Amino acid sequence: MTVSLPLVFVLGFFAWGAVKFLGVRTWVVVLIALFGFWLSHTFMAPAIESGTRSGVGVINSSHD
Repeated sequence: MTVSLPLVFVLGFFAWGAVKFLGVRTWVVVLIALFGFWLSHTFMAPAIESGTRSGVGVINSSHD
């Protein structure tokens, strides 16, 4: 069975788990999310997107 989840859902689940079980403060999660949002508007955005797509591709191809 194949399950397809958006990456943002998976990252949100890990952020929730970090706040709930690891004691990470909510403001730290918000700060990291804002950093990612602002980073997406820089010249590094294409490299980050390409690296993310490559990583997801490697993970997906290892299960075929």
